[in-house]
Amino acid sequence: MAQNIVIAIDPGREKCGIAVVHKEQGVIYKTIAATVDLSGVVTTLATTHNVFTAVIGDRTTSHAAQATLTGIKVNGQKITIIPVNEHHSTDEARKRYWVEHPPKGFKRLLPTTMQVPPGPVDDYVAVILAERYFVGR
Repeated sequence: MAQNIVIAIDPGREKCGIAVVHKEQGVIYKTIAATVDLSGVVTTLATTHNVFTAVIGDRTTSHAAQATLTGIKVNGQKITIIPVNEHHSTDEARKRYWVEHPPKGFKRLLPTTMQVPPGPVDDYVAVILAERYFVGR
């Protein structure tokens, strides 16, 4: 049985986007964490939100991140790790960033496709991965 809440992870070499997403309620929490802190952050979020499923992007450093997460338990139950296709998710995340944070001043005259968000969008990627997971359920 699939859970209605997941922890979604966009794994990277130095940083990971992480989000707790509920199927109906949407984003509960999102952040960007150092890759070395991934296990601790996921353990804390899984325990806090009573989540037993983690979805993870299937590209950059995915296998290493999955190995790091293997063995995490919440109330004695191992979390299930499910890879999700992350093809074009960064492009989609940039678009979503600009929808939530429209450019101001003269920058609003430039197409957002020509602009770069001021910071990483890995947390938005994590949300998109969760949404892709839920679409398939």
